Amino acid sequence: MLDEIDIRMLTLLSNNARVSLKELAGAVGLSSPSAAERLRKLEERGVVEGYAVAINHAAVGYTLQAIVRVRPLPGQLHIVERLIQELPQCVECDKVTGDDCFIARLYLRSMEELDTVLDGIAERAQTNTSLVKSTPVKRRLPPL
Repeated sequence: MLDEIDIRMLTLLSNNARVSLKELAGAVGLSSPSAAERLRKLEERGVVEGYAVAINHAAVGYTLQAIVRVRPLPGQLHIVERLIQELPQCVECDKVTGDDCFIARLYLRSMEELDTVLDGIAERAQTNTSLVKSTPVKRRLPPL
């Protein structure tokens, strides 16, 4: 179970994974060694799985973002799953219930690249693609 200090630490880290241990400790009212020990325990328990950098995809040339719902044809589920996993443009994918089996988030440099990616799975799955216009809610923590 998480206590109030754990929650505050996780919130601070989710906003800035590069916050110094000294700053983190000060923000939650602990000494640096105590904060380091708490953080180590959160890592050991699997609460903290890693630390990441947020990249502005448009700044590195990925001007399109697409959400693709994928429905494999009969007998193609595992092949389609592997194809999606191998797509470098796919930054995350969920296996879901309902009419579709996968919902994939792709970052692309052009519409032509989107066509090429979709053509690569068209023989094995039906797709439904939506282009992302904006992201009013950025990735964030659920209530802890």
